[in-house]
Order: sequence, then structure tokens, then C-alpha cells
Amino acid sequence: MVFRKLPGVSASGMGLRLSQKFVFLIFLSGLVTLCFGALFFLPDSVRLKRLFLSKTEIQPVTAGSRSENDVTVKRPKEQEQRGLTPAKGDAGTKPKVIRNPPAPHEETDGGRAQEELTLSRSKAESGSERVTSTDPHSVSDTFNFKKFHRCLLKPPLGRDNGKPADPTTNERREKVKEMMKFAWDNYKTYAWGKNELRPLTKNGHIGNMFGELKLGKQPTTSFLFLFQLVKIWMNGEASLFEVNIRYVGGLLAAYYLTGEELYKNKALELGEKLLPAFNTPTGIPRGVINLGSGTSWSWGWASAGSSILAEFGTLHLEFVHLTELSNNPIYTEKVMNIRKLLNKIEKPHGLYPNFLSPVSGNWVQHHVSIGGLGDSFYEYLIKSYLMSDKTDEEAKDMYYSALQAIEANLVQKSPGGLTYVAEWRGGILDHKMGHLACFSGGMIGIGADDGEPEKRQHYLDLAAEITHTCHESYTRSDTKLGPEAFRFDSGAEATANRLSDRYYILRPEVIESYMYMWRLTHDPKYREWGWEAVEALERYCRVESGFSGIRDVYSMTVSHDNMQQSFFLSETLKYLYLLFSDDDLLSLEDWVFNTEAHPLPIIRKSCLLDDTTQEKMVSE
Repeated sequence: MVFRKLPGVSASGMGLRLSQKFVFLIFLSGLVTLCFGALFFLPDSVRLKRLFLSKTEIQPVTAGSRSENDVTVKRPKEQEQRGLTPAKGDAGTKPKVIRNPPAPHEETDGGRAQEELTLSRSKAESGSERVTSTDPHSVSDTFNFKKFHRCLLKPPLGRDNGKPADPTTNERREKVKEMMKFAWDNYKTYAWGKNELRPLTKNGHIGNMFGELKLGKQPTTSFLFLFQLVKIWMNGEASLFEVNIRYVGGLLAAYYLTGEELYKNKALELGEKLLPAFNTPTGIPRGVINLGSGTSWSWGWASAGSSILAEFGTLHLEFVHLTELSNNPIYTEKVMNIRKLLNKIEKPHGLYPNFLSPVSGNWVQHHVSIGGLGDSFYEYLIKSYLMSDKTDEEAKDMYYSALQAIEANLVQKSPGGLTYVAEWRGGILDHKMGHLACFSGGMIGIGADDGEPEKRQHYLDLAAEITHTCHESYTRSDTKLGPEAFRFDSGAEATANRLSDRYYILRPEVIESYMYMWRLTHDPKYREWGWEAVEALERYCRVESGFSGIRDVYSMTVSHDNMQQSFFLSETLKYLYLLFSDDDLLSLEDWVFNTEAHPLPIIRKSCLLDDTTQEKMVSE
């Protein structure tokens, strides 16, 4: 049809003269070249390039980027043979997973309810034996789950599943359990597949971090639900920090508690997809990454394209465990490089500002806070030391140096005798403490025993004083729930004098400190304070179809925000349950909780070595 419209073409479509053929071919080749070449001048054309190029040909490039090998995971050969990497020469194939859970829509009239996962050691060990027996490559130099469980000082669930001997405490624990079931059941009913539940309108909230999720209608277990979300988000844009602490951390915790290889494999696959975010001139990762293309960028609201201290400083626990499970050092190398840079650059008054350029490696603003933007960086320093079985001396030194600087510059005493931690803005103190900063009572508490001998009691006292101040922010409100931020100026004492600070969104940090301080001191006031919070949550936040935050903690005429935050289940209720449980339920002697409250085990290297290796080390 096209030829008939060209001059000099016969009715049959044939008979072009030689000169016309030559001109036509030049025109056609130029048109093809123009169309194909224009593809590469389009902004952010990664997705379009994937239509034409293989995955290995579209690695993201940033200024000053390192070599390709520095981004690509160098997996052990045995993992490739188990199907965790594409076959050689098949660069466009996604890593394979050993086994998949049933999709939610495959559940039929409760017939698979018996597939609920248990935490029993017998099932975990049998699962480990099943994997090692069928794969000869998995025995010699990959993680041995059975041996790991033998290295725990106490069973994960403790005596009698952590049930406390005191009947009153056990009744309170059962109440928290009922709250969890109520919150989860309503989420399943009205918001399955969404980020959060809107309990008043009985629908789901998507948010803008991962985009819309599409799942089947029938939920499976919570862990399989987690797996499904991760599976969907593998090709979406996501926060590096959130994916690491929430989903990699959750999958790691699920593996360590159940022994199910599925969780380990998916954690490793997801961890690999986070690595391109580190491809910057400094090795400091950017905050957002497209998990499909590997392209990363900084948050639009972050000053001068900077990375956030609480984000790039809160990767260590999970990444070290990824190295443990994969026998691949790249994950540990990435987070150790962050430490190396932080130790190298100058810190104002020994403090760590919240914004750092991933290009220059310099601080962007001199704003320091142990609340939002800074908080979990400090938490991960002391927890890295504890998780290493107290062998990570660098983490210990960095933590206590930072704590000394915080005490010298930020810790204040109010006229009423309350100890609080202010914020620092270029040398000027802002006498405000956020709810997020209230985790620091528990953090300082768990690190007290490892400080200098003459300061150990001082640190425990400081932890108790900060926790007491945060409790006061609760008791001084009409609802007995704490505001988002409270001040210590203009006559204010642990109260919010700005309307924008008066809301409570079901946050866990105060209760987190109660739990740690109970386990460290067994002072009964911490359990009483926790029960006060339970009663307030029941009275002011529980609605017909879930729990909702409130807009003003100083008004007993409650205005709900119609949002059941996901961390309410993963942290707030979990810490309350642990508070009212026996101490050997996920004992602090064996487990470290990441900042999203996922339990990760302490790594006991000497115990994990086999007998032959230990004998050889002793002889040497």
C-alpha cells in the first residue's frame, strides 16, 4: 500500500528505478536511526531502554560512580546453582526463588488455615535438615540454621511461651493480644493489600511510597502477606530505609524464628536490589531507589539533595545479617564504608548533623536531633555492638563518643527537674523534644552496662530520667497519651503549646523505653505506665473497626485522624506484649530488635564455627 503512493511505482507495486531505490533506502535508514536514537535523549529513559536492551546494559550511572562489580553482588557459586541468580548468559532473568507461598486468592474457605507458621524448634530444625540434605553445596559454607539455634542461650519463646507467673500481668498481656487481633482482623477485612487501614471509613490507605498494591482478596498469614508485598514492590520505587528496616528486617526475623528458607532467599534477593543506591561518589546511599531499574535519587525535600543520617545510618544490623546468610561480604562492606566516612569527616562539637551530601561527603546543614532525621543512627551503633556479641569495638566507640557529645550539648534539665534532650540548630538550642526522641531512654539503658565502669550507673539513671520525662508528657495531657512534640520554654514543661504538635498517631517510642527499662530494672512502675497507655488507647483510639490516631491529646472530645498506622501493630502493640511477658520471651541475651521491632539474633561467631574449625583455631 505504501509503494503505490510513491511516484514511479507501477500498478503492481514493482518497477522502482535504481536511483529511486537508492534515495528510498537512504530515507528509510535515516528514519529508523532517528527514531531509535531519539530514545536515548528522552529524560529518564531507563524504562524505555529496557524494551530494547538487556538488564546488564542499563546499569544506572551516577557522577563518580564506581565500577560495575562494586554494585553487582558477587554471590557464592553454590547460590547460583540453587537458583538464586540468573543462569550464565541469561542477564534479563530475575533471580529465582526456591518456593512460593500460595497467592492470597488461592485460599479456599479456610481450608489452608493449618498452614499458619509456628515458631517451634522442631519444625525449624527439620526444615533446615531438609534443605541441607537435598543440596550438597549448602552444607560447607552457608548458614547452618540448626547450629544457630543451638547457639541461643534460651529458646526464642522462653518458658511457657513467655507467660508471666503473675495472673494480673498475664491478664494484661492477653488484653494486648486481643488488641492486636482486633487491629489485624480489621486490616484484613477492610484494607488488605494497602499500606494502612482507615478504620472510620473502613477502607485502605495507599500512601505514596510504594504506589498502589494489587493483591488477591483472601489474606494468608502475616508473614506470607509480607512476602506478597515484597514481591509486588520489587519493581517499584521505594525508600531504601523503609525497605531495609521493615521488609528485609521482617524477612530476616521470620527466617530466624521459623527456619523457612523462603524468607532467607527473599531477604537476600531484596537486599541485592538495594545495592545500587550505594553507587555514589562517597558510597553514602541515596534515599530512594527504583527496585526494578536500580536508579536511585535523594528525597525532594532533603536539603541540597542530601541523604538523611537516620536513613543511611540505620542499615547495619540487617546488612550484616545478609552477609552472614549469604557468605558474601559486600553487604557488610557497604555499611562499614559509611562508618569509615563518618569517622573521617569533622563533626561539630562531636555531633552528627542530620543531612549529608552523598556526592561531596560534607554536612549540608548543622541541625542535630536524636528525634526525627537522626534517631535510629545512634540506636544502631549500640545495637551493632550488642549484635556482634560485643566484639564490634568501632561501633561501641562511636556510640559512646556520640553519647558524650549529646550529653554535653543537648541534654538539659528543666526548671521543674525534668531531663530532656533538646535539638541543636547551628549552635542554638531548640528546647523541644519529639515523641520520636523518647526511644532514647531505652537506648541509653541497654548500653549502660558497657560504658566505662564509673559511668554505668550514671547512664542507667539518665535512661530512667528521660523515660520519666516522656511519661510526664503522657500524664500531663487530658487523654493520657503523649503529643508528637513537647516543649520546655515559655513556662511549658513537657507539654505541647502549638496546635501542630498536639496529635498522637499511635507511636511506639515511649512504650519501647518502658519495655527496655522494665527488663533492665524490673521496677514495677514501667508495667503500670504501660497499662496506663493501654487504657488510654482503648478509651480514645479504639473505634468500631480498628484503632485511630487523635488530633489533640489535650481534648477529651476526641477527633480521630482515621489512620491505623502500620507501626502500631509491628511496634506499639509488640512492645506492650513484651512488657507484660516474661523476660525470656525473645530474651535480650539472644536478640536485638531493629528500629522496626523485628528481632535479629546476636551473632556468636565462635559458637557457629564447626568443631573441626574450632579445634584448628585452638591449635594455632
